[in-house]
Amino acid sequence: MRVEIWSDIACPWCYIGKARFEKGLAAFAHRDEVEVVHRSFELDPGRPKGDTAPVLEMLAKKYGRTPDEARAMEAHVASNAHAEGLDYRTEGRDHGNTFDIHRLLHLAKARGRQDALLDLAYRANFAEERSVFDADTLAALGVEAGLDETEVRAVLADETAYADDVRQDEREAAELGANGVPFFVLDRRYGVSGGQPAEVFTQALEQAWQGRALQPLGTGTGTGTGAGADACGPDGCEVPGA
Repeated sequence: MRVEIWSDIACPWCYIGKARFEKGLAAFAHRDEVEVVHRSFELDPGRPKGDTAPVLEMLAKKYGRTPDEARAMEAHVASNAHAEGLDYRTEGRDHGNTFDIHRLLHLAKARGRQDALLDLAYRANFAEERSVFDADTLAALGVEAGLDETEVRAVLADETAYADDVRQDEREAAELGANGVPFFVLDRRYGVSGGQPAEVFTQALEQAWQGRALQPLGTGTGTGTGAGADACGPDGCEVPGA
């Protein structure tokens, strides 16, 4: 069984959702027969390359919040991350265009190192003092993931490299009804949206495996089970009531 996960490095619920999915997968009896593939989804595709801003500043501006309210929003996300055993910095992070990261993830996929690079990029963005919007940082992350530095830098220098792959992922996301991430697709038949609890993922995997009825893809809802989970979309990752 194949599980495809659409996500963006800039999405905190994708970071948390990946950890929750992996816990759910670990509890699935047929986990060794599941292939996981990560797909590209840009939350802010219109943002110019190189145009970065502090996350707290971006949140305050996007939602018309005060700096303290923006910090509260980030604290809520951090508490969810910590509950999954993930480190999360609420200040000092940047927000920017993630197209180059997605292109590099496609190179990593071709070299069998996609999951390793994704984990490193998430950690750099959410837990460490490293900007994933810097080419040297991305090159270093690629090497840490086991990629060849010369090849990594060649991809980053050529804006056309793997660009079509990223765009194809994004077209497929739209065709499948995904309007936010993380978005999980099981065998191209069933969809689960948002950073659901681990047990929801286990249930979804079991139902898909057995062929029982989850809500099919293509309904326009972008969800098959576990509605109401936190996710990020074109309008951002605002925490309701925060």
